[in-house]
Amino acid sequence: MSAHTFQIYRYLKEKVVFFIFRFSTFINLFALVAICSFIAINGYSAITWEFLSSSPKNSMTEGGILPCIIGTSLLAGGALLISFPLGVCSAVYLHEYAGKSRFAKYIRLGVNNLAGVPSVVFGLFGLSFFVIFCGLQISLISGILTLSIVTLPVIISTSEEALRQVPSTYREASFALGATQSTTIWRAVLPSALPGMLTGAILGLARATGETAAIMFTATVFFTPKGVESIFSPVMSLPTHMYVLATAGTEIEKTLPLQYGTALVLFGLVLLMNLTAIIVRDRIQQKV
Repeated sequence: MSAHTFQIYRYLKEKVVFFIFRFSTFINLFALVAICSFIAINGYSAITWEFLSSSPKNSMTEGGILPCIIGTSLLAGGALLISFPLGVCSAVYLHEYAGKSRFAKYIRLGVNNLAGVPSVVFGLFGLSFFVIFCGLQISLISGILTLSIVTLPVIISTSEEALRQVPSTYREASFALGATQSTTIWRAVLPSALPGMLTGAILGLARATGETAAIMFTATVFFTPKGVESIFSPVMSLPTHMYVLATAGTEIEKTLPLQYGTALVLFGLVLLMNLTAIIVRDRIQQKV
């Protein structure tokens, strides 16, 4: 093969590969726009002040979803409050202390496998351990603890990757000034890695907000007229509410606008949470 022919071959190969990448991106973008548009078109008519500020009534064929919004926010926020500190501490241990030891490799393997476990398995674990063994019953705290386990692998992986991106010169300069390893991690490494860690928190928050199977067995009920009384009381959530309306409602066809409206609110809630976390992350990154 001559040099000219080889250059043509490389040029064509590059064009084909970039075409595949662009086409894949277009397919994903088209699917996202199509799904969001479909939900918005079918659900916007249900979005009213009453829908957002009242409780379901008449066998959930009328009324609003305020208890569901509150329950979903508490479940996702509570899970993040537990899983983020634990995930960061685990990542710091794995990267800064354990390093490339055999024990650390086994832990990373377990974390990666845990990230691929279906959420229904986490739900069954939460049911057997938190609800039954620990005696927490179907409650907000059981759902929070279960969701914190669901989001933990993502946060550990992204936090460890963020620590890898911190230049080694930061650590070397800190050690040269006489700082201990713990001081170096706390003063030099963590502030630089925090924006990347918050990316993992955003991913974990999005997953926790949209979970259904993990909380169906541990935290949520179809309807509760009392709302959230304490962390030991059951709650309603947007994903579970949609599931009930679509599969177990008394008048499924009649509640179609409510189903799409609930999905639209859930999408907006996830978007709002993610935007808030992104703004916080960007502000922290500007200060670093």
